[in-house]
Amino acid sequence: VYCRFGTGEEHAEHPLSWPELERLAAIFHRLGIAKYRLTGGEPLLRSGITEYVRFLSELGAQDIALTTNGHLLAPRAAELARAGLRRVTISLDSLDTQKFARITRVANGLEHVLAAITAAQAAGLTPIKVNVVLLRGYNDDEIESLAAFARERDLVLRFIEFMPLETGSLWKPELVVPMEEVLERIGKVYPLEPLPLRVAETARRFRFRDGAPGQIGIVAPVTSPFCNQCSRIRLTADGKLRTCLFSLREWDLRAALAESEAAAEQLLCRAVYLKDERHHIGEQSFTKPARGMVQIGG
Repeated sequence: VYCRFGTGEEHAEHPLSWPELERLAAIFHRLGIAKYRLTGGEPLLRSGITEYVRFLSELGAQDIALTTNGHLLAPRAAELARAGLRRVTISLDSLDTQKFARITRVANGLEHVLAAITAAQAAGLTPIKVNVVLLRGYNDDEIESLAAFARERDLVLRFIEFMPLETGSLWKPELVVPMEEVLERIGKVYPLEPLPLRVAETARRFRFRDGAPGQIGIVAPVTSPFCNQCSRIRLTADGKLRTCLFSLREWDLRAALAESEAAAEQLLCRAVYLKDERHHIGEQSFTKPARGMVQIGG
């Protein structure tokens, strides 16, 4: 509900071919980009993803991660790990079957996601990050139980403030559950202590003071923007470059690549040089990008 209409018709048109993706990855690698995350949409829906992970690994990528809804991961976790995948991030917005179905519009989906976590741990795709998008009135009553789940399963459980990414108009400021509220509520049950902030990290991380396994992460782009720490760029499924999820400008890397690899490299460098200083979520000047996440994939 927070990223798509649910009509079944949303997809990126004319996605990049695997040869195009390989050529672009080689350019990124030459420019010093060492960490790659395969996301979407749902990356495991696309045939050839395991071979692309292997390509990135053989290219020399230092870190390859994958963000998934978990529904297709369990039977493929081991093969992805063998291909060179290092880590996974799995979406899990509720531990309640009915609530999970309400948020995801998928009946009986929770069992697949829980199986994915187990399979990913068995395959060594750790530490596993579990993303929880909090929406007031939907799942904010589960903050404490989700924290307990992180302790039980040794997970990096990340609470993410609701952002205006969806294709509809669900986002409202009052639906955002702010970082300070999350920390206060967890701290009353499981006292936390902060972990050092790593270079270019977008999440605030905390460990349990009693030494229990697992961590709590807070991604708070609405109430505590981290734009000055963010070094991420995103290649959309159809070949556009975004230097921020909320960029109003997209750079056509596919067209540049068709001209030459030198042209694509030059365009990439220019896009990064002109990266937006910050987003404007919650401000009167905020303008939502013309294409939401579900249209761009990537």
